[in-house]
Formats: sequence, structure tokens, C-alpha cells
Amino acid sequence: MQDLQSLETEITANLAGAADLDAVENIRIAELGKKGRVSLLMRELGKMTPEEKKEFGPKLNQLKNTLNDAVQSRKDSLETELLNKKLQSESVDITLSAAETDLGSIHPITQVMDEVTEIFTEMGFSVAEGPEIEEDFYNFTALNIPEEHPARQMHDTFYFPEDEEGNRKVLRTHTSPMQIRTMLAGEPPYRIIAPGRTYRNDSDATHTPMFHQVEALVIDKDIHMGHLKWCIEEFCKKFYERDDIKIRFRPSYFPFTEPSAEVDIGCAFEDGEILIGEGDDWLEIMGCGMVNERVLENVNLDPSEYQGFAFGLGLDRAAMLKWGIPDLRDFFAADLRWLKHYGFQALDIPSLSTRTSVVRGSK
Repeated sequence: MQDLQSLETEITANLAGAADLDAVENIRIAELGKKGRVSLLMRELGKMTPEEKKEFGPKLNQLKNTLNDAVQSRKDSLETELLNKKLQSESVDITLSAAETDLGSIHPITQVMDEVTEIFTEMGFSVAEGPEIEEDFYNFTALNIPEEHPARQMHDTFYFPEDEEGNRKVLRTHTSPMQIRTMLAGEPPYRIIAPGRTYRNDSDATHTPMFHQVEALVIDKDIHMGHLKWCIEEFCKKFYERDDIKIRFRPSYFPFTEPSAEVDIGCAFEDGEILIGEGDDWLEIMGCGMVNERVLENVNLDPSEYQGFAFGLGLDRAAMLKWGIPDLRDFFAADLRWLKHYGFQALDIPSLSTRTSVVRGSK
């Protein structure tokens, strides 16, 4: 057998000079593989006498173990070098400013609510918020809605089970209960808007079981229809961003106002789109009127001394008209592609927190 020490020196020197992991693997196969030089020497033990086996057997095993250790050591060394190079090339400078990321966008309904709130707070209105689970008195009775009115039926309203006293609360069908709560909570004058979620048992392309409204109430001495018309006209000009927008008031009926009117804005229908403020067509956008005397009496106000107006509009439909969104149900479909298309950057309205007071109704 050849000089084992010389063989060990040769192979370990080759391993030390291996430039990469592939070179180490090639040396391992050439020396320790099935047809490697060390493996061939191991096979020759079978041809030796017992005395030769006793002499060369331990030496061959020692050589094999030494070379295996040398191979692993060189692999570890090269892997450490690769890792260090990778860490250096992929290091992050934590003193740099963070990269800009897409943090999402404002939902169109939130955008509309912010815009509407901004417009009315500039007119001097405060914001009233209250419970969405309402008592019958605030949602219907105090607003002069009779027992036989369709809105009180289960096919229109979501009712809760009866309580111990036999009363049934409802998911509020409008934000008008906040008008009643506001008038019962303090002395006039009142000038509030009540934006928020409302619920009705209806669902199609222009109706959803949960939707959003904003309602307004002004109560004072010497308030008349002229004030109501001016307020609505100014809102429509600012919201639809057109000073020349056409508006008409059409006689209607609501239990809580008398006289009552529907508000229409001029529009045109072209190629399936609605153009606000153009053409000879009309589109209904809200209801309004002077507060019914019975409503004032229900909140302990003297109709001969105080009067006022109220109006309300659907925020979801307002968004549909302003941005040409065809289906109301898409607002609540949780489709990120839709939100990326219609979403908005946050409004910069620092003055809202200073001009808006929050009136919370009692539970």
C-alpha cells in the first residue's frame, strides 16, 4: 500500500485549496466515493493476510475519518464565508427613512360622510350621535308615525324579541331618532346633523339592509321654508361642486314634517351615465319639510313659539351619484379591487374636531 501519510497530506491540501462547495464535493467523490482512492484501498484489505490487516486496517480507518472531518470542516468554512458575504450585501441601513407603502384607502361612504359633515359644520351645525338599537318611541311614535304605517311592519323593519314588559326594540330605520333625543336633552335652539348607519328589510341594486343616512334639524324662533331651501341649495352646490346646479322642491308627504317636499336636482342620462347639473331630467335626492307641530309637542316644545325644518338624504346614494357607482351592493361586497378603484386618500380636515360637538343620546 502507498504511503498513507502522504495521501492524507495531498488530499487535505486539495481540500484547503478548494474555492467553493462544488470543488469540495468533487474532491470527496474522487477520494472517498465508491471508486475513490481511499475506497479502493479499503477493498484491498480483503486480499491481505491477517497480520497485514491488523497493521493497515486501523490506519485506513483513521485516514478515512480524518478526511471526512476535513471535508466537513472545509464545507463549514465555505458556508460561513458565503453567509458573511450575503449579510454584507443584503444589510439594511436602519437610519434610512422607511420605504413608502400602500396603507389602504378611504371607503367612498366614509369619504361622503366626511365631506357632508364638513359642509354642514361650516354652516354651524353640530353632529349628533346615538344608539343604533332604538326604542319604538324615538324611532316611530315621537316622530308622528302612526301604528298602522307600513314602516312599522316587520317586512320593512328589523325587530328584536319582546322584553319583560312586552316592548320590542328595533334597529333604527333612520337617524331621525337623534332629532328627538336632542330636543329632549336640552333647550332650543337646535342645529344638528345626525349621520350614521340605519337598517331596513330591503335589498336590490339601489337598496341594502344596512345603509347610511344623514339627517338635519333646525329649531328656533322665526324659522321658515326660505331657510330650508337656502340650506339645501348651498349643500348641493358644495357637495356636487356646481354653482349652477338646478334644484326643485316637489310637494310630498312625511308624517314628521308639514308641509313636506321631495328635493330633485337637474340631470341628464347619457350612455347609461347620470350627469348631475345638466340636461332637462330630474332626479330625487332627499326629502324635507317643516317640522310637524305634533313632533314639537311630543318633545315638549310650544309650536306657537318654536318652529323649524328637517331633511334627510342617503349617503350611499349620494356617493353613487357623485362618482357614477352603478350598484349600491358593491359598497359592502368587500372586494379590494373595487375599493382600490373607488377608494380615496384621507381628507385633511383638521377643523372638524374643533367645530363639531358630539351630542350623544341617552341609552
